[in-house]
Amino acid sequence: MTTEFSDQTDESRYAMHVDGELAAVLDYRILGDAISLTRAYTAPNQRGKGYAGQLVEWAVDDIEKNGTLHIVPMCSYVGDWFDKHPERAALLQRRAG
Repeated sequence: MTTEFSDQTDESRYAMHVDGELAAVLDYRILGDAISLTRAYTAPNQRGKGYAGQLVEWAVDDIEKNGTLHIVPMCSYVGDWFDKHPERAALLQRRAG
């Protein structure tokens, strides 16, 4: 099995391909010094394999190493991921409310 991750900046999304097939995406919007992770989606035939979690982890690592952006988890899946990974909380920026 071949897994590839990428930041598809033209489409404002992170993507995960498994054996050449699009398995999951994580949409985002950059707003000033923050990146808002807006939607995680896994293809129906790929669900239940942990791909969304792998993609979120890859995206968070990419955001952390490539810049100074803070993450705003607008997607509930991403928020839950951060709840399970409190060691990554320094990357969060809560929405003003």
